[in-house]
Amino acid sequence: MRDTRESRLLLVLLIAIAFALITVDIRGGEDSPVDGARQAAASAFGPVENGVAAAVDPIGNAIGAVRDSGERHDRIAVLERENATLKARLGSDDRNRSRARELDKMLKTAGAGQYGIKGAEVIAIGAAQGFSWTVTIDVGSDDGIKRDMTVLNGDGLVGRVTTVGPGTATVLLANDPDFTVGTRMEKTDELGFATGQGDRPLSVQLLNGKSKVKKGDRLVTFGSQADKPFVPGVPVGEVVRVDPTGGDLTRNIFVRPYVGFSKLDIVGVVVVAPRSDPRDTVLPPKPAAPRPTPTVTVTVTPSAGSGDNAGNGEDSGNADDQNDQQ
Repeated sequence: MRDTRESRLLLVLLIAIAFALITVDIRGGEDSPVDGARQAAASAFGPVENGVAAAVDPIGNAIGAVRDSGERHDRIAVLERENATLKARLGSDDRNRSRARELDKMLKTAGAGQYGIKGAEVIAIGAAQGFSWTVTIDVGSDDGIKRDMTVLNGDGLVGRVTTVGPGTATVLLANDPDFTVGTRMEKTDELGFATGQGDRPLSVQLLNGKSKVKKGDRLVTFGSQADKPFVPGVPVGEVVRVDPTGGDLTRNIFVRPYVGFSKLDIVGVVVVAPRSDPRDTVLPPKPAAPRPTPTVTVTVTPSAGSGDNAGNGEDSGNADDQNDQQ
């Protein structure tokens, strides 16, 4: 609209009419003559307002939800980080406790056999030398490690050192098919040779085909000349199967090794051999056989004359009845 004198007069007139209507509406109260027009306007524009509100409110709610979602996301992220840190701390503590137990067990084994050991950690599985069952440990020639040294842990014989570098060494595990160690039976002193069979029990060939062996018998290392590659007395395993002799000069048995080769962590390399053969002292004590639970038997013996007393009581009762009747 052009800004002319007529337009300004029209604007003033509309304002005056508006003020007049407002004055009439206020003075009229509930009976205001404008009330009908107001209701008509509400009827006409109410659905439009509801529609606009319905369209606008979800958007507003969504914006608020996005804002709140961002805040919740930040809180969740913080909680997740704290939870991960706590789990890592707990896991680290559990691992440290487990490693401490392994180390303590290995030191007790070394003390029982009087072995001077160099502690090491398994840092890799397998090697480039082509052996199928080997591990790499984090000690080497700089630590006094040499080829053909015995390796053990708290459970028993792990293997022998085959290759040595300045800071690492390769250990051939006792379950490798190329591994062979001289063994001696507990108590009977029967000698044999144990050979690895991968994830199966060790195969042991006893030199005496008529030797008496049973399931549960235990073996230790026999030892080598100059204690290389094996020192004597290291626990090897327990007999799980005995093959019949069949008239052979030797006898084959199968032994479950004490060491779990798939979960090695802390090991010890024997750098000082014992002064004397520890024999069977390194083997763990056998668990005591469970004692049979005694069976409690209760015998009831009737006292002498109990039957006569019962009979006499019955007779006296009958006599009392007869007296009453008389």
